[in-house]
Amino acid sequence: MNDVIIAILRSGTPLVYVTLAGMIAQRAGVWNLGLEGIMIIGSCAIILGIMLTNSFWLAMLIAIVLCVLASVLLWFVIDRLKANPIIAGLGLTGLGIGGTALAVESIFGSQATVSAPFGAPKLGPAFGDYGVLSVFVPSMPFVVLGLWVLLRRTRFGLRLAACGEHPFAARSIGANPSRMRLIALCIGGVLCAVGGAELAAGSLQFFAQGMTSGRGFMAFAAVIFGAAHPIGSSFAALFFAVVGAIGIRAQLTFGDKVPQDLLQALPYLATILGVWLSGKLRGGAKAATGFAELKDQ
Repeated sequence: MNDVIIAILRSGTPLVYVTLAGMIAQRAGVWNLGLEGIMIIGSCAIILGIMLTNSFWLAMLIAIVLCVLASVLLWFVIDRLKANPIIAGLGLTGLGIGGTALAVESIFGSQATVSAPFGAPKLGPAFGDYGVLSVFVPSMPFVVLGLWVLLRRTRFGLRLAACGEHPFAARSIGANPSRMRLIALCIGGVLCAVGGAELAAGSLQFFAQGMTSGRGFMAFAAVIFGAAHPIGSSFAALFFAVVGAIGIRAQLTFGDKVPQDLLQALPYLATILGVWLSGKLRGGAKAATGFAELKDQ
């Protein structure tokens, strides 16, 4: 049983962090489809940073800076250049996937898997079987709770929601929707860096081309499934992680009796089902008025 829980936490933790990034962007009125690209930038940066600096925390700083810069680029394109947010997000995803592959090939001369000598700090033997988990795993519930308090119980959170839902009215009280979008995307960049670092350095300690495998899009779906609520979206992300863990366990249990491709597709099928159920049962996370403002300007 502990093995299953550990597998769920390992696969679910990076997904939750990236989901929170998409959630806070949506609260500001931006559908962030660049999550996949920013996440893979964080994964690549943490491994290359560890190799070049021999320090995890310095590598973590490098990953955060690069992911925040990618988020600022997205803000600049959609807010200043008035590009369509959906197309801009997909473009950023392509830039992240292609850019990391190019970076690895430029440094090492090939696109082979790059391994780091060590990964993220672990909890240690004092936590028993769970000691193999990185420090980002137990930090995740506190980050979720902290964002819930920030977004639902503070003046900043109320202003952010106002800028996302009613940007024209928000301006009347002195709020600046453009600045709030920038802040939200930068916070999301930090969360994507943590999610990418947990994916690449939490247990694997390597970077491979395309290793995010659509997790950014799953996180985007979790935002919709969870109605852009910090806790609801996090549980949606963990639900997708549970389905993934069930698929892995089924591969070990049933072997060749069930097609491997079908079992591997379970998380993505659950993503589609979750988005459909969200639309049917509660309407999902409705497009904010701020999105219409970004399209029309």
